[in-house]
Amino acid sequence: MARWNTKKRVLDHEHSSFWRHELVDVQEPNLMREIFPYEEVPRIDFDHMILPIDPAEDMFITDTTFRDGQQARPPYSVKQIETIFDLLHRLSGPEGVIRQSEFFLYTQKDRQALDICMSKGYEYPQITGWIRAVEEDLKLVSECGLQETGILTSISDYHIFLKLKTDRKGALKKYLHIVQAALDRGITPRCHFEDITRADIYGFCIPFAMELMRLRQESGIDIKIRLCDTLGFGVTFPGAALPRSVPKLVRAFIDEAGVPGHLLEWHGHNDFHKVLVNASTAWLYGCSGANGTLLGFGERTGNAPIEGLIFEYIGLKGSRDGIDTTAVTDIAEYFQSELGYRIPPNYPFVGEEFNATRAGIHADGLVKHEEIYNIFDTQRILRRPISIIITDKSGVASIAYWVNTRLKLDADRRLDKRHPGILRIYKRVMHEYEQGRNTSISNEELERWARRYLPEYFVSEFDRLKQKAYTLAAHMVEEVVESDVIKSMDPARQEPALQALLDLNPFIQYIYVTDREGQKVTRNITHIVDKSRYESAKIGEDLSDRPWFIEPMKDGKVHVTDFYTSRYTGALCITVSAPIRNEFEEIVGILGIDIRFEDLAKMEENADT
Repeated sequence: MARWNTKKRVLDHEHSSFWRHELVDVQEPNLMREIFPYEEVPRIDFDHMILPIDPAEDMFITDTTFRDGQQARPPYSVKQIETIFDLLHRLSGPEGVIRQSEFFLYTQKDRQALDICMSKGYEYPQITGWIRAVEEDLKLVSECGLQETGILTSISDYHIFLKLKTDRKGALKKYLHIVQAALDRGITPRCHFEDITRADIYGFCIPFAMELMRLRQESGIDIKIRLCDTLGFGVTFPGAALPRSVPKLVRAFIDEAGVPGHLLEWHGHNDFHKVLVNASTAWLYGCSGANGTLLGFGERTGNAPIEGLIFEYIGLKGSRDGIDTTAVTDIAEYFQSELGYRIPPNYPFVGEEFNATRAGIHADGLVKHEEIYNIFDTQRILRRPISIIITDKSGVASIAYWVNTRLKLDADRRLDKRHPGILRIYKRVMHEYEQGRNTSISNEELERWARRYLPEYFVSEFDRLKQKAYTLAAHMVEEVVESDVIKSMDPARQEPALQALLDLNPFIQYIYVTDREGQKVTRNITHIVDKSRYESAKIGEDLSDRPWFIEPMKDGKVHVTDFYTSRYTGALCITVSAPIRNEFEEIVGILGIDIRFEDLAKMEENADT
């Protein structure tokens, strides 16, 4: 692999003020088989050249939770994006440590979320877009009112030859064309150098980067470059060679291509467990921006976790710079409680056991000696008290400490180690070891026993499912009644739409619409197996005395009943109802949906397995 090319002017730009490396066009792709044999584990090449550390003057984090992060999980809802964006803003602090956040622009939902987040007027994170290297996509950027967008510019021969089916010269021409089009619109382009750690650095990447710097000089508009370690091949070892050396990649763009460090970003993936150290190393060698996603969500093995980058930043800078570190805990709790994501117990900073000790110490002495076992004051910095792992050596006080911490019981609410429930849990623990157990007690076991012996302190699974049913039902009916078809109060139009809703949601038992007088106007919309059970429910039936009808008519809001046994099917159900309004916001009818609790519970079980 060629390390250096002779510097000379490119003939197409005789009057350019930049001296640069010439594009090396090749007939066949250089797949660097000596480093990437494919049938074997990739090799790490060394040239034994050591570079000095030269940290970026302006270090910051760029967030891609809503772009790369959404490629690894079900798409976020508009409300979820809004909430997460608020948390990112809080975590970033007033100095903009999380400088930007990247959004998709392609769907109506993407643009709705973008509009809501932009309307907040936050200085940080700044909102940017992401598009393919096609000119039509630039229209989306302009329509959304964004000042900057990322552009996918894949730069390895793997992508240029095998994916794009072109050559280096054709790829360069295409990329420069879209960048020029962005500049013509006054948009700051951010070129994503996809697959940088398998690319010909001096044969393609540096010539491309220098062309971008020429366009920057001519236009007066900054052009950013994102170095994308797409498959996580980057390494930090002293003396490692290009294209895998993170230090040499960063310095090549700064020293050889003339790209200012503040216009460089590092975007890594975790295929080889190096994503966080690679991002930190990019900072140390002059790259200002480190990409990350919350909890490391990203395609395949994921991206650098923003919470990890936050603590790397603080450690390197020696200052928080306004970062609200407690937002890390709130972000994790939101992902678990609202998005249903189960964080591994040993996940750094936010896992249930990340600051737990298996040292066998008693809780009586825990506060006195906390610093021995804790990485820092996790209570102050993350609002997470130190936790302990229970064994037969832990003692009753340890059980009390675990319960009080788990239940977040403070001051007068804290349970004493003499509490009967605490003593029962302790006896249950000791029984395990009397039976020959030699492993620690898991948090899952402790919680199960705590629920058994201290039930008054826990929300039951039944209560949790009830709340889920209430929330799901309320959101569903709010969307349905906004449909023009439902607002029409024409049963012939309403019934097919309601049948489709039933078919999509098997936990729905029965759907119906009444007029404003409480008279049922739709036919029985229910599953085929239940049709015969609803024969007595006729069009014109007077339902005006039902609470689900009365309450929405009274206050104009969505109403969710308590649980009851259906007189038609005998199943445990809830009914959610909402007013249907005309164009003058007058209530013209009520939509009712009966939800079968058992089916909802089964759906929840399947989601957890």
